[in-house]
Amino acid sequence: MRAPSTRLSKQARREQLLDSATAIVRDRGADGLTLVTLAEAAEVSRPIVYDHFGTRQGLLIALYRRLDEQHRAALAQALTEAGPDAYGVAGLVGQAYLTCATAMPELNAISAALKGSPEMEAVQHELLDDYIDLMADALAPHSDLGAQALRLRCAGALGAAEAIAAELNHGRTTAADATDALTDLIMSCLAAAPRR
Repeated sequence: MRAPSTRLSKQARREQLLDSATAIVRDRGADGLTLVTLAEAAEVSRPIVYDHFGTRQGLLIALYRRLDEQHRAALAQALTEAGPDAYGVAGLVGQAYLTCATAMPELNAISAALKGSPEMEAVQHELLDDYIDLMADALAPHSDLGAQALRLRCAGALGAAEAIAAELNHGRTTAADATDALTDLIMSCLAAAPRR
């Protein structure tokens, strides 16, 4: 028999459900996460889960948003500790990205589970735009490039960061080498190349 659920505020209950959802994805992969498995793991009734997320896709997108928010918060926190030099900022951006990419494999699992979903694609574009803006804002004081040029280079650096994180996650490089490579790439984004 299921224990009676503790009375929580709607927001506290949502956070508790997302905590349980993260644990399910970590233990069983994204395929193991359904509204039913979440209700069972969180020891709540199914209607509570349906009320919060509506569908499995809604649940996965809510979880993806939450994990991405944690990722961006880690970067924002790291940037408060950055020194005044460009290399220090670039290093913190690179290290924060790689730390989150390796510590949050759930992001990739959820993304793969929702591949082809137009709603998920829109969410990913929105969140990527926010991350690019955060990165460009942090690097702008260290670059002579215009805002649009720097933003485009940050977008490119994040594409490279994803590839480097994949190498790290597959054990083909070390965290130190990955961070150095990404830091160097970010540094190369800060100045315009000489024209021929």
